[in-house]
Amino acid sequence: MQKRGWILFAGVLALAVIKSGLVISNLLAGERLVHTEPSEFAPIVVFEQYGERCMNFNDIEGEGRQTCMQLKDPDRMVFEYTRMMTSALFVNPAPQSILIIGLGGATLPTALHKLLPTTVIDTVEIDPAVVKVAQRYFGYQVGPRQRVHVDDGRAFVERALADGRRYDMVMLDAFDVDYIPAHLLTVEFLEHVRSLLSDTGVVVANSFAQSRMYERESATYATVFGEFFNLRAGLEGNRVIVATVGPLPSAEQLEHNARQLAKQLEPFGIDIDKALGAYDVHQEPPGQNLPLRDPPPGGG
Repeated sequence: MQKRGWILFAGVLALAVIKSGLVISNLLAGERLVHTEPSEFAPIVVFEQYGERCMNFNDIEGEGRQTCMQLKDPDRMVFEYTRMMTSALFVNPAPQSILIIGLGGATLPTALHKLLPTTVIDTVEIDPAVVKVAQRYFGYQVGPRQRVHVDDGRAFVERALADGRRYDMVMLDAFDVDYIPAHLLTVEFLEHVRSLLSDTGVVVANSFAQSRMYERESATYATVFGEFFNLRAGLEGNRVIVATVGPLPSAEQLEHNARQLAKQLEPFGIDIDKALGAYDVHQEPPGQNLPLRDPPPGGG
C-alpha cells in the first residue's frame, strides 16, 4: 500500500476508534436514543440518560441540552435557569395572564399551569416540530388556559399589541442552535414587550452568564426598563433578567412573596432561600455600553 493509502487507512481507523469510544461511553452512561423528529429548522433529538429524558437540536452530542425532565419525578426542574425564571413569581405572585416565547420541552408552561391553574398561559413556538415533541415526549397538554401558538415570537407580540392584549408576565426563552434570535434582543422589541405588559407586569428573560453580548444585552434592558434584577447561579451557565414596568419590589416584599409560595414551589425543586439570594439589582452606568437596536430600514 502506498504511503498516502496508509495515511488514509490510519485516519479512517482512528475515526472508527473515536466513534466506538463515544458509543461505549454513551452505553456506560445509559444513554438511549428515543426519537428524532425532522424539522425545517434543525432535527430534534429526544434521548434518555441518567434517569432523565432530554431534548437537543441536531444530535445527542450537540452543544447544550434544550430540555431535560426527571423520569421518576417529572415536576422537579432539572435546570437552574427554569427554577430562576419561575422564581419571578416572587415579583408578581398572582399573574392572571402569562406569555411565554419559546416552548422547548414545556417545562415552564407545564409548571406554571400547575402552580396557577386559573391563569391563562399563551406559549409561542416557531417550530411545529418542537410542539409535537413536547406533547408526545414531555407531557405538554394544551387546553382553554394552556394555549400554544405556532408563530414567530416578535410577530405574535406585535399582533397582540395591535389587538390590545395585555399580559401580567412575559417570559422570553427563545433560542436557536446558537443564541437568542437577534430580532428578539433589541430595544425596539423590548419596547413592544413593555407596552404589552400590565401596570404590574414583569418581563423574565433567559440568557447566558457569560457571552460576548452580555454587556450590550444589559444595556438594552436598562434602556427600556431601567434597573432590573440580574439572577445568576454562578459565573457559568445561564443568567435570568427580571424587569418590571413599575419600581422593583423591595427585598422585604420579595421575601414575603417567596415565603407565601414556599410549599407550592418545593415539589419543583425551588429552594426559596437560594432563589432569593440570586436577586441582585443591576444598575447600568449611563452610556457605558451601546444597546442593541433593529437594523435601519433597507439595511443601510
